[in-house]
Amino acid sequence: MCQSRTNGGKRLEEITRIKAVIFDFGRVISSQKPESLFRTYEDDLGLAPETINPIMFESQAWRDALIGRSSAREFWYRIGPALGLVSRDKIDDFRERYHADESIDRGVLSLIRQLHGRYKLAVLSNSPPGLAQWLSDWGILDLFNVVYCSGDEGMVKPQPAVYNSTLRRLGISPHEAVFIDDTIGHVKAANSLGINGIWFANAKQLRRELDALLTLKKDSHAK
Repeated sequence: MCQSRTNGGKRLEEITRIKAVIFDFGRVISSQKPESLFRTYEDDLGLAPETINPIMFESQAWRDALIGRSSAREFWYRIGPALGLVSRDKIDDFRERYHADESIDRGVLSLIRQLHGRYKLAVLSNSPPGLAQWLSDWGILDLFNVVYCSGDEGMVKPQPAVYNSTLRRLGISPHEAVFIDDTIGHVKAANSLGINGIWFANAKQLRRELDALLTLKKDSHAK
């Protein structure tokens, strides 16, 4: 367990001004669904409690979608029978319901809008192909300079090449970036490359830690 969610401890003279902020998508930009909603899904599908997420996200179908071997729609068709959905029409109905229940974290979106124009912004996500379209549907694609979707690229976090590719497209060095993710292993992987990392818990915590980090960097740069 980290002592702090930020990777502090660097001497001030070693710190360079931050130029970009990189966000994970799932459970960071998009809100974490409440456990009660998953229980409702399971009740409606006739599944045992706490089984829907393992069925969906510990499957080979999900791993294939994350590296672009199948589309998001194909993923649903592959796992549908395990959810008790016996036809493509029923799978499509549930897929649309599941997607409609996704929502933006309004606190994170407010922070992104405040950073827009002051810093380069990126999304770096392990997601099936088509994340840019999702962002466009939500009306936020234009806020980001770079969108790295693993399903479109064929590589997933925490592979170093994923982070390096995002940095290269942003035109920055590792120490000039902040990376935000709700998975601690992904944050540690970024840290190991010299990227400043914040382990996401909620929008309020993110605002506090990001503000402290950016202020520290700015003050150090001015000295």
